Amino acid sequence: MYIDITLKITTDMIKNAQGNEKKALLGHLGTHFDAMNKEFPLEYVERDAIVFDVNAVANRDINSSDIDLSKVSQGMFVAFYSGFLDQTEYGTKAYFTEHPQLSNELIDKLLEIGVSIIGVDFAGIRRGKEHTLKDQHCADRGAFVIENLCNLSEIIHHGGTFKAITCPMKLMEMSGLPCRVVAKI
Repeated sequence: MYIDITLKITTDMIKNAQGNEKKALLGHLGTHFDAMNKEFPLEYVERDAIVFDVNAVANRDINSSDIDLSKVSQGMFVAFYSGFLDQTEYGTKAYFTEHPQLSNELIDKLLEIGVSIIGVDFAGIRRGKEHTLKDQHCADRGAFVIENLCNLSEIIHHGGTFKAITCPMKLMEMSGLPCRVVAKI
């Protein structure tokens, strides 16, 4: 069974996003990963994956005690379902400025394990000025951040583990690359 976890984008969503976020242009629109001057390795196209339900975490960063790190192994695609995309319209100011974020401690633990992709159903693993810095920190350690995933609750309903198939567009000299991400259950 396949589940598309790529956000569908409409023309209204494009207008809204570009009105609220300077970077919401072609490379950073909808489901995309922040390339951060790195090339996406072809072996990352298919990864063992897991999605963690962090929907209950509120008013604080998501940290390592909110998930079972023993289920994470080197090379994995690790996704986080917060429900934020289900509750907040994509492209709005709130979507870009009030989204959940992963703690620096959790990000560093994932990088120590050696994950290849960190995926979220919101606008970034960190907010504001920390966004780009943390994306670069991950990219420099061989991990890409995929933002704006959807339908992650459906994967949780099927046990939470899957094969992630990630196909980025082959755009050059871009800081963000739109991609299609499909979960194979």
